[in-house]
Amino acid sequence: MNRIGVIGGGASGLMAAITAARRQNTEVFILEHKEQAGKKLLSTGNGRCNLTNEKMDTSFFRSEETKYVEEVLKQFGSHEAITFFEGLGLMVRSRNGYIYPRCEQASVVRGLLVREAEESGVRIHTGVHVTEIIPGKKGFQIQGEHADKTARRKERYYAHKVILACGGRAASVLGSDGSGYTLAKSLGHSLVPVVPALVQLKVKDHPLKNAAGVRTEASVSALVDGTEVSADTGELQITNYGISGIPVFQISRYLAKALYQKRRAEAVIDFLPAMSEAELTEYLQKRSMKERRKVSEYLTGIFHEKLTLCLLSLSGISPKKQAKELSGDEIRRFVRQCRHTVLLIQDTNGFDNAQVCAGGVRLQEACCRTMESRYVEGLYLTGELLDVDGMCGGYNLQWAWATGWLAGNAAAK
Repeated sequence: MNRIGVIGGGASGLMAAITAARRQNTEVFILEHKEQAGKKLLSTGNGRCNLTNEKMDTSFFRSEETKYVEEVLKQFGSHEAITFFEGLGLMVRSRNGYIYPRCEQASVVRGLLVREAEESGVRIHTGVHVTEIIPGKKGFQIQGEHADKTARRKERYYAHKVILACGGRAASVLGSDGSGYTLAKSLGHSLVPVVPALVQLKVKDHPLKNAAGVRTEASVSALVDGTEVSADTGELQITNYGISGIPVFQISRYLAKALYQKRRAEAVIDFLPAMSEAELTEYLQKRSMKERRKVSEYLTGIFHEKLTLCLLSLSGISPKKQAKELSGDEIRRFVRQCRHTVLLIQDTNGFDNAQVCAGGVRLQEACCRTMESRYVEGLYLTGELLDVDGMCGGYNLQWAWATGWLAGNAAAK
């Protein structure tokens, strides 16, 4: 009997356990740090669980070695993920390519995975924190601590194969405490530095602080030492500490890495990406000539009042000035400010507020056909533990499903 131990009962861990347990002569158990398996799934997709995406290629993933990502996705892509969940009885639907459960309940996805694991014979041990994995000639010895109401009990588990599916450091309250990185390093693996990703950004001397609470369509670019490295457009949210929203999440990993490397990290905001500077300048010039209102009132049809006041202040224009008195230079300054507001980023909102991590175990240290470690025979690595982070849109869960399936299938052979 092939005995497989899965460390971590999140998305990739459950997928790996189910896949392995479906093979004959296989016994599978999960050691989960939290009080229930799949807890982090409950927060995905704002509680609706964005399972995957119809648009699936390496352009939606970030890694120092993206060629290996492509190899994984060729074996288990979005079609395979959808087929798997439909096989569990889940009806799915597409929203502009984003795949959700038709019921839009992440709790249902979690429930189906846990039920399938248990019905496949997987034993799920919760509340077990794995502290050490010791490889031997006949398999692995796994040292765990089980916390009860009175004390911590040490327990040992034995397995012929081990699948590390511990997650990263994002959202530690949901179980991702970074312990997987420690275990991987103890077994000879090295890490690309780990930073928060898909996370809010903190701004130094925040010039838009008075517009906190405003949501607006905008384009946000990431600059590292003055060079643009990424950009995205969508709904920007201005907070009292900085900026948030999907476009901020999409670029955050680049600025987080820049901060880690002690480089200058900036976000440049274009509050009117649908218009060129020339178009906006001409529009404002024509309108200002006929206006009898104050500048602040004249701009209310374009921006939220609080944002208008911030942009006027940054442009050096009094909000009480009559619109018809605006000079050509003042209009050009205001247009430039609308299209190019530079924010100096001093920090992210941390791992606890991040959806995923960037960095992790180097992909070249695992065989991406099986996810088996190139250093330790019988050890497999999956999910967020690896140096891969996806954009918003179901890509991080797709990576979890794909690597979990490959590891579970290979370990059970």
